[in-house]
Amino acid sequence: MDMMKMTRREMMLGAAAVGVAAGVPAMGQSIDAPDKAAAKKVALPDVGAATRAERMAWWHAAKFGMFIHYGTYSTIMRKEWDLEQEAPPYAEYMAKAKTFKPRKESPREWARLAKKAGMKYMVLTTKHHEGFCNWDTKLTDYNAVKQGPGFDLVREYVEAVRAEGLKVGFYYSLMDWHHPDGAKCATDEAARRRFVEYTHGLIRELMTNYGKIDVLWYDVAWPLDAAGWESVKMNEMVYGLQPGIIINNRNKLPGDFSTPEQKIEAAERGRAWESCMTLNGSWGYCQADDEWKTPRTVVRNLITCVKDDGNYLLNIGPKPDGSIPAETTEILTAVGEWIGRNGEVIQANDVCKVTRSNYASFSRKGNTLYMHVHIWPGDYVAIGGMQTKVKSAKLLRTGKPVAFTQDDWQVKLTGLPAFGAAPDTPITTIVLECESEPVQDNLNVRQNKPRPATA
Repeated sequence: MDMMKMTRREMMLGAAAVGVAAGVPAMGQSIDAPDKAAAKKVALPDVGAATRAERMAWWHAAKFGMFIHYGTYSTIMRKEWDLEQEAPPYAEYMAKAKTFKPRKESPREWARLAKKAGMKYMVLTTKHHEGFCNWDTKLTDYNAVKQGPGFDLVREYVEAVRAEGLKVGFYYSLMDWHHPDGAKCATDEAARRRFVEYTHGLIRELMTNYGKIDVLWYDVAWPLDAAGWESVKMNEMVYGLQPGIIINNRNKLPGDFSTPEQKIEAAERGRAWESCMTLNGSWGYCQADDEWKTPRTVVRNLITCVKDDGNYLLNIGPKPDGSIPAETTEILTAVGEWIGRNGEVIQANDVCKVTRSNYASFSRKGNTLYMHVHIWPGDYVAIGGMQTKVKSAKLLRTGKPVAFTQDDWQVKLTGLPAFGAAPDTPITTIVLECESEPVQDNLNVRQNKPRPATA
């Protein structure tokens, strides 16, 4: 498998056999979801269930957020897993903390770009797997104030996000390659107690020192399970300190929402979920990575998440000094311009029973069907198998009416611009008002549409 394209989940799965042989809980069970087998054996309380609907209301409305991976690994410019994947000497890697020199104004630039892109919340890596803390922690000197930055990066971030009117999220990696008990805790009970106390202490600082925090985003629970991390106690502490916060599912408890990574995979109906993805192939800054998603791909992914009632958390990897790669700015600016013209589709998140097209995707709000044409085919578009009568159609960008015909087999929208002259970019949305909830049945076309009299 190409390591440059592996997700964090695949990396952990690849190491599962080693962990089992050493008596470590199997990493392959899951790194981004609770341990379901363990949950069946021990009924763990659903901490936060009573207030979940109220706490999650803003998040369901937000739809689109910015993930930021930024730490000492950014100075190496070879992605965020360098300490494990290339395995440099610890002393050599730790020295990078002294050369990590972010510009103090960088978080302001991140937040302004997020707002410009139409995002409503942000999530920053306060501590990634390397163990470096981006804030003024009292529990380790391996932090932003005692090392190269010389200031509390998390505080600058929080103030920048609030200044733009966005919601504040903290990422926190449970796995820690720096702490001496970070691996030993799996087989040494004294080490586990020390490491869990340290972990809970760091999280307590984050939940105490920065005012209201809206999202806590755990990552990689290796090498412990929920009992080992004392995750129920952990979440109870977090909710106690931050009553309005929402928490993800990566400390081996269900939490408030699920977190598919590098894929769009809706949770069961009624379960909140958020797809996190990179803008190119890397989470942390990688100088050589030029596999950038196009604005069209980003918008399509956002629409796909929205139509299945999910959120889209899209990552940026700032450069060593905290500046934003030019490609990132260009892509997210184009996405934000599209959202500015077509913002209503982000709220079109009722279950949609129209799903199939060669060149479009669909979303719905009530009896309104949104047809998102991502490959402009020419002067007409059509929807096969439409079972619901259409009352009117228009281009969302301009409001211009679109002529159409409808029979038992299709709705055909005509008089559109020719191939190569799409009315909007990177995606054109056509709004169809229907008499009732729009429904599609392509099997009816396949089975019942009259065929030629002779072969």
